[in-house]
Amino acid sequence: MIEINTEGIGSYKPLVLLKILMAQFQKIIAPKQGTAITFEQGQPNVPNDPIIPFIRGDGTGVDIWPATQKVLDAAVSKAYGNQRHIEWFKVYAGDEACELYGTYQYLPEDTLEAIRTYGIAIKGPLTTPIGGGIRSLNVALRQIFDLYSCVRPCRYYEGTPSPHKHPEDLDVIVYRENTEDIYMGVEWEASDPVGSNLIDYLNNKVIPSNGKLSGRKIPIGAGIGIKPVSKNGSQRHIRKAIQHALKLEGSKRHVTLVHKGNIMKFTEGAFRDWGYELATNEFRNQCITERESWILTNNDANPNLSLENHAKLIDPGFETLTPDKKEAICNEIKIVLKSIGNSHGSDKWKDMVMVDDRIADSIFQQIQTRPQEYSILATLNLNGDYISDAAAAIVGGLGMAPGANIGDNAAIFEATHGTAPKHAGLNRINPGSVILSGVMMMEFLGWQEAAKMITNGLSKSIADGKVTYDLARLMEPQVEPLSCSGFAESVIERF
Repeated sequence: MIEINTEGIGSYKPLVLLKILMAQFQKIIAPKQGTAITFEQGQPNVPNDPIIPFIRGDGTGVDIWPATQKVLDAAVSKAYGNQRHIEWFKVYAGDEACELYGTYQYLPEDTLEAIRTYGIAIKGPLTTPIGGGIRSLNVALRQIFDLYSCVRPCRYYEGTPSPHKHPEDLDVIVYRENTEDIYMGVEWEASDPVGSNLIDYLNNKVIPSNGKLSGRKIPIGAGIGIKPVSKNGSQRHIRKAIQHALKLEGSKRHVTLVHKGNIMKFTEGAFRDWGYELATNEFRNQCITERESWILTNNDANPNLSLENHAKLIDPGFETLTPDKKEAICNEIKIVLKSIGNSHGSDKWKDMVMVDDRIADSIFQQIQTRPQEYSILATLNLNGDYISDAAAAIVGGLGMAPGANIGDNAAIFEATHGTAPKHAGLNRINPGSVILSGVMMMEFLGWQEAAKMITNGLSKSIADGKVTYDLARLMEPQVEPLSCSGFAESVIERF
């Protein structure tokens, strides 16, 4: 049985207190001081002395975690003095876990229990195991704790080398759905008899009975996978993105639903449709869709515009449409003007969250050619994986890309890059990704002053050319690189 700080015991709900008291660990010892973070309706209740489990990480984790911890502790101390502090709790995953718990024990129950009990964790990079039955430790953690939103901010810090002329124009947050899509891992290799039987059933039973699939056939001997996209999974994720946008200001109050619904109509297309449904129902007084904004703008400019002329403005191909489609567009205009004309018209909508959608391949172009037009990109799993890495490359690479995985009862903050084992123990790797993930953690805790302090220090250090080798070698003129720990000190000096 672990010992806990009893001073705040009265603030815990009975079931939460029972969970904390019942937490047992085999090979690790929880801090005797500190208080657990709890969650209520998806929001964290944060004490001034939270116990936060950390996973050092494999490879270069041995270097970047101590540097990160030093920065985080220094920021909290400088921002709050003795009023707030973090009680760190070391837990294990990856190769380091196997050393303590035994072969193939990449994700021991101790670690899972610690995250369940304390609600939050931060980690360095982890190796994807070979053997042992785990496809990916990162994916496993997301699925075990139902961390359905992966949050990846991509913004530029002055002085960071970039292949783009104006990387400062990009400032987006990618909200990537974490638990569905093809990353659920429901697939069969080509030689799997279960997969072969499924192909046979689809080819001979399902496809022939569906006229829309006429003439199609899955090749015999193909590997196959299933792409599940649910309404609940999509909407809870998009809800997080809209809630985030509501905290922003001006043009940044903007959520773009990114999808490939023009091809995958019942999965990615449904993701888009469910997103609009959520925005216009649950967030009706706080959101405007792009199409609605066109209708209201046209009406404000000319209140006497006929329905047909109005329809031509929002659908340039109106004249070529069938009578049914023409009627549908005219009805759409009537419904928008009647339902939100007063509440959202006369430019009131400009203070609301704009919700629009873009095709995924188009977004790859537009974050490079028109980056100022985007703020929050709400995506499915695979698209979000690609887009977040592409956006990170524009602003300086994965070494500067933080990440968070957030659900209703837990959150894990993490490095987004790999373990780079050849650099491990050399005190030279860039700790920026984990430091900035720590900034996201501070923001999640509501400790904004500490978060801003770290961001300022890191930004100034880069602007001053005080960087690790990965950035130093790309700067013009080149600068003398700092060590990993030296970069942490430079950030702290510039708080």
